[in-house]
Amino acid sequence: MAKSIYFSEEHDIFRETVRKFAENRLRPHAHEWEKERGYPLELFKEFAQMGFFGIRHPEKYGGSGADYWYTVILCEELMRSGMVGCPVDMLVQAEFATGVLCDEGSEDLKQEYLVPAIRGEKIAALGITEPDFGSDVAGIRTFAKKDGDTYVVNGSKTFITNGNIADFITLAVRTGEEGGGGISLIIFPTSTPGFTASHLEKVSARSGHTAALSFEDCRVPRKNLVGEEGQGFGYILDHFQGERLVLASFTNGIMQVLLEEGINFARNRIVFGRPIIKHQVWRHRIADVITIIETSRQITYHATDILNRTGQSHREVSIAKLFSTETAKKVGYEMMQIHGGYGLMEEYLVARLSREVMGLTIGAGTSEIMREIIFRTSVSDA
Repeated sequence: MAKSIYFSEEHDIFRETVRKFAENRLRPHAHEWEKERGYPLELFKEFAQMGFFGIRHPEKYGGSGADYWYTVILCEELMRSGMVGCPVDMLVQAEFATGVLCDEGSEDLKQEYLVPAIRGEKIAALGITEPDFGSDVAGIRTFAKKDGDTYVVNGSKTFITNGNIADFITLAVRTGEEGGGGISLIIFPTSTPGFTASHLEKVSARSGHTAALSFEDCRVPRKNLVGEEGQGFGYILDHFQGERLVLASFTNGIMQVLLEEGINFARNRIVFGRPIIKHQVWRHRIADVITIIETSRQITYHATDILNRTGQSHREVSIAKLFSTETAKKVGYEMMQIHGGYGLMEEYLVARLSREVMGLTIGAGTSEIMREIIFRTSVSDA
């Protein structure tokens, strides 16, 4: 890693650790796991043993108490695994589903769910998106009605990462009025009677687990409420920052791998008597890709710096996610083009990664939502 104002020697050591794990433990199995639509669930315990699930969580719960820089490094380097699905599952465990539990949950909930999640003993999911409410989080219709000391949950969720393998779900439910003010978060054990989950087949991130969920008269203890009732919408919005930073960092990692694959192919592929990399047209197109990646990386690092220092970086994180995920499509196209017909073959990594970037403009907030956030936080009285 080049000298940076953001990274220390400790960061570089961590980067090397993650890189070796991704290249030696994950990448040899990427093609197989993509084909089989899954991986051995024992991998959660391996990630836990590496300390990846507790990076930002306090040491008293088994974490490292580190900052977002370590999360960024983790996401960038996990892309050297050559797949997106499995790493996304793992970051849902490390960040998406457990972050708000750590910040807002009761001590009892943390001991019962956060600690075993950090240890890799329980698998976590985050349940927000519904069939009729994706970007419109404030409109969700999964209800949790009070009945004595329980909530009775009815409704459905979709596109839920880890939903069909999770032991518990950090679940967004409606406990009150219409709109954001009526939303709460609860910890939902998937062993609860009335709960079902079904696998969803995807065109990308195939090694990961994505599910549709159904809740029919599911009774959950009211003590499983995360934070305060009616405050769930605010919790969700605050933690979207971390989720979007994760996806921007994943994307930067993918682009770097695509670039390296393209350069390696261009060095070895002979066209008109010379390696592709000796043709000026491709040297310049590669230079454009390098510029895109470096720009995206620095935008993401700027957002990370602000989030670390202030805890609020909605505008900058949205810019990072929008820029990285949209420009990654061009990077994927250019690197596929270098490969020619080989870029369309499944056994070539560039084919899979070019497909993977398509879904990153949707997860954790679509590009359209990112643009709206950027506008609202940049232009007043409009």
